[in-house]
Amino acid sequence: MSTARKGDVHVSTHGHVTVLEIRRPPNNFFDLELIGDLSSLVEGLDDDVDCRAIVLASEGKAFCAGADFQRRPAELAGALEDRNPLYSEAVRLFRNRKPIVAAVQGPAIGGGFGLSLVADFRVAAPEARFGANFVKLGIHPGFGLTHTLPRLVGVQKANWMFMTGRRLTGEEAAAIGLVDLLVPAERLRDAAMALAQEIAEGAPLAVQSTRATLRRGLADAVQAQTDHEFVEQKWLARTEDHREGILAVSERRAGRFVAR
Repeated sequence: MSTARKGDVHVSTHGHVTVLEIRRPPNNFFDLELIGDLSSLVEGLDDDVDCRAIVLASEGKAFCAGADFQRRPAELAGALEDRNPLYSEAVRLFRNRKPIVAAVQGPAIGGGFGLSLVADFRVAAPEARFGANFVKLGIHPGFGLTHTLPRLVGVQKANWMFMTGRRLTGEEAAAIGLVDLLVPAERLRDAAMALAQEIAEGAPLAVQSTRATLRRGLADAVQAQTDHEFVEQKWLARTEDHREGILAVSERRAGRFVAR
């Protein structure tokens, strides 16, 4: 086994499987730097003939709690770009050629939920939580979720998650096809590795070709959708409801929204 590190992403190689582990515990909040590092790593693995599958994991109690709105609440409101640089990095992730298995041990919330849907498969523990909580924050969904989530679970179940902001447990997520394997927390990494190794046993060119066909047009669709999501996020970020949503979530209470 060989190991390396890029920023807050630890890299370890196990035969034909490479593990990318986010190390920003306990919540593993992301930012442009982290998503950029992940994008660069998966692009590099595309050119590594020894890598045939990737496990995306994280250290700590959460898989990824998304962006830290309490630290940078004005970022979206002050943005001048037509395209969010973070979403451009996310699109790079969706363009990768090697299969990805996500190991989800705890909350995958907001953009962190979107990150988990970059993967081809999700192995989760019952303690996992999947939530598109954007309406609770007074903001529009992002990270391409408005395309990837309906594609995975169907429009109606996606509507349910988006409109309510409800968090699904590992069991609930498995019941609607959001999770592929549900295993006890102590077996999570082993199960994710076993699935990645099973994929790696196939002829690599055939695996990549099949995957490319199944995901044909996905990255372009995510790019178009994130462009639209960002337009909606920018104006909503300037509303009173967004400021109240950030406060309400931090105080663990229902928002007192005023529609302005």
